[in-house]
Amino acid sequence: VQNMPGASSVIAANYVYGVAKPDGLTLGMIGSGFYLDQLLGKKEVNYDVGKFNFIGSVDQRDLMLFMRADAPWKSMDDILAAKEQPKCGATGTSDLTTIVANILEETLGAKINVVRGYPGGAEIDLAVEKGEIHCRGTGITTHYAREPYFTWHKNGFDRHIIQTGAKRDPRLADAPTLNELMDKKKTPEISRSVARVLLISATLGRPLVATPGIPPERVKVLRDAYVKAFKEAEVVEKAKKKKLEIETLSGEEVETQMRDVMNQPREVIERVKKLAE
Repeated sequence: VQNMPGASSVIAANYVYGVAKPDGLTLGMIGSGFYLDQLLGKKEVNYDVGKFNFIGSVDQRDLMLFMRADAPWKSMDDILAAKEQPKCGATGTSDLTTIVANILEETLGAKINVVRGYPGGAEIDLAVEKGEIHCRGTGITTHYAREPYFTWHKNGFDRHIIQTGAKRDPRLADAPTLNELMDKKKTPEISRSVARVLLISATLGRPLVATPGIPPERVKVLRDAYVKAFKEAEVVEKAKKKKLEIETLSGEEVETQMRDVMNQPREVIERVKKLAE
């Protein structure tokens, strides 16, 4: 395993796409928002999402926005009414914090000051603890699977502001869903479509991709092995111990989702681009 951090997985995606040999021996597990950087026309992107070989995906999740409990914003209503914007940490233009912030701006008109450039999630969490920033967007599963969140929840350190699932997660019963707030605000359909494009990053999970040009028979071997691996008893047991949920998508399913999201109406794409300006 070789960690290749940087630009919310753009560096890793560029490497797998254009540098790795097309033999199926180099794979990349990249951030699920990598397609957004291509939609936004980022100059750093040297890949074409449609040409990757998708092997599969795990870690599909709904998203949430959490905040320090001592921050002055106790709810979305507070954020909407405030003169000062909360500062939320992010790694780049397509990480989960940025996606949550963009969705809230498009659908509810909420303004959040996204502070980009952190190397990763651990650094963002540390910045929240130090009071450098107030908040972060992340996956609900992640937020209930590891430290520092176990300790935070015991100490009442953080507050949960919003979640993106179709219904409230029992662990976040006090946090309204995005759908609830959009219905309350009567958010128009075009903005809801923008939210769906952005939320593919959550429902897609963390895809495993392979270099373009790999022989189809090798792609099939990799896809079959991926699905089988997550059904093995040892893997399932380890996931339970770590409080992780295993839900996999096949390579074919990921490919279909990517094709659909990359073929959105121009008006939707333009709105997504405007949010990133």
